[in-house]
Amino acid sequence: MASNNYDVIVIGAGVVGSLVARALSRYKLRILLIEKESDVGAGTTAANSAIVHAGYDPVPGSLKATLNVAGNRLWDALASDLDFAFDRRGDYVVATGEQEIPHLRALVERGRRNGVLGLTIISGDEMRHREPHINPGVSAALFAATGGICDPFAITVAAAENAVMNGVTLLLETAFEEFVIERERIVAVKTTRGTFGCRWAVNAAGLFSDEVMHHAGVRPEFTITPRRGEYLVLDKAEITIETVLFPVPTPVSKGIVVAATTHGNIVIGPTAHEIDDRQDTEVTRIGLEQVWQGTAKLVPGLDRRHVIATFAGLRAAGNARCETPGVDYDHDFVVEIPQNVAGFVNLGGIESPGLTSAPAIAERVVQMLKDAGERLEERPDWNPVRPARPRFRDLSRQEQAQLVRRDPRYGRIVCRCETVMEGEIVAEIHAPIPARTYDALKRRTWLGTGRCQGAFDTPRVVSILARELGLSPLEVTKKGPGSELLVRPTKSGAGMVGRE
Repeated sequence: MASNNYDVIVIGAGVVGSLVARALSRYKLRILLIEKESDVGAGTTAANSAIVHAGYDPVPGSLKATLNVAGNRLWDALASDLDFAFDRRGDYVVATGEQEIPHLRALVERGRRNGVLGLTIISGDEMRHREPHINPGVSAALFAATGGICDPFAITVAAAENAVMNGVTLLLETAFEEFVIERERIVAVKTTRGTFGCRWAVNAAGLFSDEVMHHAGVRPEFTITPRRGEYLVLDKAEITIETVLFPVPTPVSKGIVVAATTHGNIVIGPTAHEIDDRQDTEVTRIGLEQVWQGTAKLVPGLDRRHVIATFAGLRAAGNARCETPGVDYDHDFVVEIPQNVAGFVNLGGIESPGLTSAPAIAERVVQMLKDAGERLEERPDWNPVRPARPRFRDLSRQEQAQLVRRDPRYGRIVCRCETVMEGEIVAEIHAPIPARTYDALKRRTWLGTGRCQGAFDTPRVVSILARELGLSPLEVTKKGPGSELLVRPTKSGAGMVGRE
């Protein structure tokens, strides 16, 4: 059927896939974006450190280094166009003891080779002045002025919404199964919701990117090893950290980080444990203890009693060799159009600094298509701007009053900890990409993330979702089919009991 034929199919709606779809929506192309989960950004994108890296850490000459620095420079304009929170506060690599200071000098040299601007080494006294809660034993610190913090999900949903607003078709709960290949060219993508024809398929499948490329007959030696990182979130009542604090890095990890967030909390972590299961986001006692011990090296005054949440994310660690002559590095990004199959754009091993690099990866995909002979004609009506819905807690008292007068639902509070109003929730349910689950609303509005962790808001959110979507409360889910929040009415019929 003609309606099932597309110019480009993007597989995976994480931050990379969503930004690629948005970048391609600038051109006269018919584009399909598919995602196996019930929402965009629900995989690796939804659980990471939320840091926009300056670019002094990747090995010079690697794709990671090139795309990290190029991507970092795109964030200000992107945040302006897509209206999401981004704060370029800078970050610090903190040395404790004189023996760690040479590592800072090495990072400065590496950063300069990568083209990073604004790198300086400051004294221990200056670091203690800038961050009063830092370990008193700090001997020096590297300050990177271009580092920043963001909300990874906010950029993903904003990019995906902007893509949809510019004509991209998004199919959620649509899993990739295999390619249809004719005469060494991909001509269609088989999914759990049918087969869709295409001239190009873009592999942005994250943790499953190796499986997708193997279906295309590409890089049979390439594998993804999930690397689990565990985190702790501290209440806003805890001491204030204004920036991002790194320890001196190890060969496998940037270490346990203490970071401010755009939501006002402090997040600490992650660990770095390689595992086999690509779905295993379990939080472990051992892992969380490692987080806490690592944190004490940077900010020893934090109190465990202020921990309000824990979570774990998986990074898509690959084993690709850097293709720059003379550079010995085997955990590089894969960003390519392979020679052995036509119609395929292959993106794999996009681990840290993948979030920072994502805007540059999207731009590179466009350029690779042009270099491959694809005639990309710009759409005269393409609109790069996506306005966010109002956030009640961020408005002035006067603006709040005006909003309530226009829509009384903005005067009814649903989440007390984070001051999320009913009007905000309804707006997200009816947004260009509708929030149809509790977790989708949580990531968009930040409800359920405060001290009570949803104890107050959950019954109200279930009621609003059921009403707005025309569902029974029994059909409302946490994150899609199989995660229903309620199982049956109570004996009196006055409420519901939760699933154990």
